[in-house]
Amino acid sequence: MAHKNKVIRSINLAGEYICVDIFLRPDGTYGFDEFRRDPEDPNGWFSTGHFGDQVFGDADTALIKAKSSVRWLSGQM
Repeated sequence: MAHKNKVIRSINLAGEYICVDIFLRPDGTYGFDEFRRDPEDPNGWFSTGHFGDQVFGDADTALIKAKSSVRWLSGQM
C-alpha cells in the first residue's frame, strides 16, 4: 500500500538508522512518528514510536510535540 502522507521534514539520529518524520496528510493535518531501519532488513523503515495517529494543525506544533515525546530528538535540534 502506498503512503499518502507527504514527509516535509525528516530528522535523523546519528547513524541514520533512527529518525522522526514530520508529515502532511491529504486532509491538510500534520503528524509525526519515530522510525527505525535495520541495515540487514530489506523491508526498510518501520514505526517504533507509534505517534502517527496524533493530529496537529501545523508542522510547527507537530515538531514541538515530537520534541517532547521522543527523548533523543530535543538533543538534535
